[in-house]
Amino acid sequence: MHRFLISFDDGSMDHISEADLPAVGEASHAVVREAKAAGVWIFGAGVMRQQARIVAPDGMISDGPVPETKAVVGGFSILEVSSREEALVWAARFAQACRCAQEVREIGFDPES
Repeated sequence: MHRFLISFDDGSMDHISEADLPAVGEASHAVVREAKAAGVWIFGAGVMRQQARIVAPDGMISDGPVPETKAVVGGFSILEVSSREEALVWAARFAQACRCAQEVREIGFDPES
């Protein structure tokens, strides 16, 4: 089995009206329920929109995101599936429910974590 991070950028859902947000929330929750029922759901959440802080190796704290960063994660799901193709199918379901594009990246599994 392989673990995948399915995520979308902060601001990707800004085009959705306040009136449509409950429907989008229910649609995305339905996909989460389906992923749980299928046994592929590990964890997921929306990331609160706020100013990030960066902690450097020397302990210095600064405002983030890192200046070179063009995108900040707005929400994510972690799924454990048999293949990249299966992860892409789930990502398509999330994209349709959330009305925004999803990025799919395989997670390097570390048994120590």
